[in-house]
Amino acid sequence: MAEEAILFFEPVIILGIILGLYELILIHRDESFRGSHWLGHGLHSIIIMMVALFAVFNWDYFLGITTLGQRGIPLISNVLFGRIFIGLILNFKMHAVSAVIKGRAFAGGVSGGMAEHWFHTIVVSVLVVTAPYYWDIIAVFLPIWARF
Repeated sequence: MAEEAILFFEPVIILGIILGLYELILIHRDESFRGSHWLGHGLHSIIIMMVALFAVFNWDYFLGITTLGQRGIPLISNVLFGRIFIGLILNFKMHAVSAVIKGRAFAGGVSGGMAEHWFHTIVVSVLVVTAPYYWDIIAVFLPIWARF
């Protein structure tokens, strides 16, 4: 009997909103967004975060429907490697986005990209990669109306 794959949507939506807003605040905190500019960056952060979380939470399902897991490809068939790979992609995306946003004037009086420190983008990426491991712990504390 074939085993049914369970797709995770609840953690993707809830953590996607939380971590997407955290990315927006952490990565773009030096920029004074106003109006639709802030909304555009907020939607971008949340949507990309949800896509990354969907991939991280459902990597087993992805391997199953593509049969990559059954082929025994050394790295891609490893769930942890797949999650880390998604985290690396997300990390470079966040760093690239923060580098192109114009920041405030630096000590030399030259205004350039914020180029947020790698530490901040790594923190967000680690939270995404490890989300399947801590989700069960924080899901208990969600209010009833937040559970699907």
